[in-house]
Amino acid sequence: MNKVELLAPAGDLERLKLAFLYGADAVYIGGKDYSLRANAKNFTLDEIKEAVSYAHELNKKVYVTVNIVFHNEDLPGLKNYLKQLEKIKVDAIIVSDIAVMEILKKEKINLEVHLSTQASILNASSALFYKKEGVKRIVLAREAHKEDIKKIKKATNLDLEVFIHGAMCSSFSGKCVLSNCFTNRDSNRGGCAQICRWCFEIHGSDKVFSITPKDLNMVAFIQDMIDIGVNSFKIEGRMRSVYYVATVLNVYRFIIDKIEHNALTTAYIKYYQDILNRCANRESTAQFYDKLPTHKEQYFLGRQEESNQDFIGLVKSYDKEKKLVTIEQRNYFKIGDVLEVFGPNMEPIEFKVNKMFDEDMQEIQIARHPQMQVVMPCEIELKENDIFRLKKFDISSYL
Repeated sequence: MNKVELLAPAGDLERLKLAFLYGADAVYIGGKDYSLRANAKNFTLDEIKEAVSYAHELNKKVYVTVNIVFHNEDLPGLKNYLKQLEKIKVDAIIVSDIAVMEILKKEKINLEVHLSTQASILNASSALFYKKEGVKRIVLAREAHKEDIKKIKKATNLDLEVFIHGAMCSSFSGKCVLSNCFTNRDSNRGGCAQICRWCFEIHGSDKVFSITPKDLNMVAFIQDMIDIGVNSFKIEGRMRSVYYVATVLNVYRFIIDKIEHNALTTAYIKYYQDILNRCANRESTAQFYDKLPTHKEQYFLGRQEESNQDFIGLVKSYDKEKKLVTIEQRNYFKIGDVLEVFGPNMEPIEFKVNKMFDEDMQEIQIARHPQMQVVMPCEIELKENDIFRLKKFDISSYL
């Protein structure tokens, strides 16, 4: 099996470090400017430098998004910014506008270029054009079908990066102006207000209408994509929570590793799909990969996206001598609850709450205050940043 890359989003340094811990081979991040997720916290140049240094010590990579659609007023300062990224030695920049490529060539700035999904590449001719422009990797349009990917790979032999999980756009690869019209925030310069998630009243009816696609979930097709030559599997979500990033990475890391060891079964695929669907609070599907989406892949007449309270807490420390784990609580739980704990390179383990204490070692029955420190007896030797969640699925029931 060819070595494939698991590529994770990172909205800040905390998520970047967590992404690497949970199995990412590379991360993509945005700077304070020129990034399509302007509402994310994003990175200063000093933070990008710290991120790259940290990643390279782990023999991992950092890609920086420079993928807005540039207007004339966006161009001043871009040349200097690109030179700073070159000096920092980021592993690549992700670009959608050919103006950026022209500046790189004119100024002889040595940065590897990955073409953003915003360029909407679905055919080999377009991919070959950008290959001549010096692009080393194509991030394919999210609307790419399996046959599109095959033909582009055969014709170009470029590195291909494909989104495998996360939110979809109701427009074509993000080329949307609904946000501009409704809120005067430019979605193609990082200001998307996610109008496609809004619910609109239908005149003369008590029903509501939306244009929301279900999330992308490619669990069932990872093996297939490896076979046809996909090089990098990309997860969407620079604005997602720590719990989301860890859960999704944990699942896809296990899938890729199980494929490598010829151990991925249908039972595991179904189990992982259920874990991921619950993690995001939205249903998910393969969308365009194996067929054209139908009404079954969308939400039209209303939907439910109720946040669950599965994320119980993050491990802060473990006392080997006393066999006590300290967690930072995130959601309500109590004595008698059945949880499970998971972490990097660790399959989920069931854990029943029999006793717990507050940070002063006073025994308590309920943990009800977000981010309170909770201490519990624990025979399992856990590590910092392992995660406790409510147990909702048992792999044995799928086998």
